[in-house]
Amino acid sequence: MKMLFSKSRVLNHFVQWRSKECWYHYYMKKSAAINFIHRRFESIKAGEQIDLYNEDFHDGLNDDQQILNFPGGRVPITSQMKFISESSEQRLPCYRVLDDDGYLISGSIFEQVSKGLAVNMYSTMIALETMDRIFYEAQRQGRLSFYLTSTGEEAINIASAAALTPHDIVLPQYREPGVLLWRGFTLQEFADQLLGNKADYGKGRQMPIHYGSNKLNYFTVSSPLTTQLPQAAGVAYSLKMDKKDACVVVYFGDGSTSEGDFHAGLNFAAVMEAPVIFFCRNNGWAISTPVTEQFRSDGIAIKGQAYGIRSIRVDGNDALAVYSVVRAARQKAIKEQRPILVEAMTYRVSHHSTSDDSTKYRCVKEIEQWRTGKSPITRFRKWIQRNGWWADQNETELRGNIRRQVVEAIQGAEKVEKPPLADLFGDVYDKIPSNLLEQERFIRENIKRYPKEYPTDVPI
Repeated sequence: MKMLFSKSRVLNHFVQWRSKECWYHYYMKKSAAINFIHRRFESIKAGEQIDLYNEDFHDGLNDDQQILNFPGGRVPITSQMKFISESSEQRLPCYRVLDDDGYLISGSIFEQVSKGLAVNMYSTMIALETMDRIFYEAQRQGRLSFYLTSTGEEAINIASAAALTPHDIVLPQYREPGVLLWRGFTLQEFADQLLGNKADYGKGRQMPIHYGSNKLNYFTVSSPLTTQLPQAAGVAYSLKMDKKDACVVVYFGDGSTSEGDFHAGLNFAAVMEAPVIFFCRNNGWAISTPVTEQFRSDGIAIKGQAYGIRSIRVDGNDALAVYSVVRAARQKAIKEQRPILVEAMTYRVSHHSTSDDSTKYRCVKEIEQWRTGKSPITRFRKWIQRNGWWADQNETELRGNIRRQVVEAIQGAEKVEKPPLADLFGDVYDKIPSNLLEQERFIRENIKRYPKEYPTDVPI
């Protein structure tokens, strides 16, 4: 991706910063050096704290006795020793628009979608489901080395993507190919990446499913868990610096919240008031670890409150609810210059990946209940059919066409030659250093010595 800001641009932004503290103005006038200390942009007072106190409790006390003027804000004083509860008595509710049978819930407030948008969303959900199934089968046939599906999470992928604009920047985890599909990444581009051929933008140097696209504002997937959260806060802050009418959306799973980068990313974004949507797919499992063994809090959304971040819990299998929440979150993030945390409740119907057998650690009956009874695709289809926007004939034609396109994409990708061996050592240094030249020489000698141990379809 193009550099978001250069050194000169950062300095230019810095000298334009304004501070509420008089000492800082004095410091900037007197100091010849520039120190990046305690600086952030003024926002529309995002997260402004309002002190509300019980009048009866403070009867007879003056302000000096009832308030602690702490640097971080005014704190009420009490003579009673009381520990706050580890959790509230009531669990955080989950926002939903459609019930499991695709009927609108009475009194639902949601973002209206047109026929064209609804049909496009549903068609892309089918494309994602079909793509996942065929690529998964291709891996089992030995044609791919690895794959990971989004089965059961199609609404999260497509509905959230539909609520964004092309200018919004996406930092994915690894279960969001539907976001990229919605943005225009073709089935052929997916297949080329999975096969690691010469048409792959990563030149075959990434493992399968590590997609990325500069053109589509979609950061490349990274294997280390949760690294994208602090990065997202930084990217969002750069948008703030440039006064862009856009936000960042970063996706992650419930397992990522057990990583330190989750907390660092949220705190960074909250303090710097960065326009970023933290989108958590709480699908119940971090590979083989259930959420009951990951944390004791009421899920993920409640964690945002500790960092001063507005949060919401949404039914991740309800496309209309996800779309409405992300639309609203985007508006708040940009207009109010603040981070938002979204927890989407869903279920990972598939195995974690092709390297996993989830039946070893969870009940098959539970999986089937979610697969058949709570499918986001089935729920959304029932709704658009009741609106007269979809018919069985449309379904048959769509599934047949997409299946053919995916199969053709795999066959086409298999015919494209692999990137040459020399590509392993390029694109990092302007001039390849001696240690990399030595590594290239070493591997070429090994190929000559043990030709049967290396793939024959890689140009030497």
